[in-house]
Amino acid sequence: MTEDVRDSLIPYDEIVQDALRAVVGRVLRQIEGYDSLPGEHHFYITFKTQAPGVDIPAHLIAKFPDEMTIVLQNRFWDLKVGEDLFSVGLSFNQTPSILTIPYAAITAFVDPSVDFGLQFQVSDDGVEPEPHDEADNDRPDVTTEDGTNVVTVDFGKKR
Repeated sequence: MTEDVRDSLIPYDEIVQDALRAVVGRVLRQIEGYDSLPGEHHFYITFKTQAPGVDIPAHLIAKFPDEMTIVLQNRFWDLKVGEDLFSVGLSFNQTPSILTIPYAAITAFVDPSVDFGLQFQVSDDGVEPEPHDEADNDRPDVTTEDGTNVVTVDFGKKR
């Protein structure tokens, strides 16, 4: 196999990223109208707080200027799932907040209860996201497992 990487005129990486983000929307649509997840399911959703279209309270942007992880499990409300984004109500230090998050801002979606995860790239700068703090929304303690079913899409664009 050759090490030469040809430039593609078809943006395969973008197409795959969009398709996998649609998976997130489809999963969220399954629970729309509920205020807790069935069984042991719980979702960790990591997103870029400054990405276009993200609408979260200013105190959360101040605390998480780059990236934030939220948990959907037992305490959320008013989940609305759109074609390009979702919004959800969550409590942070007993303060209710509505967050609007475009799928394009999501960097990771994980359901550790079934060992499932997706990772995405938001920027095209080739820099991996910095490690972030544990999810900060009010939730019961949950134990996470290192998943082996995490799908990472990185086609390593030639520069």
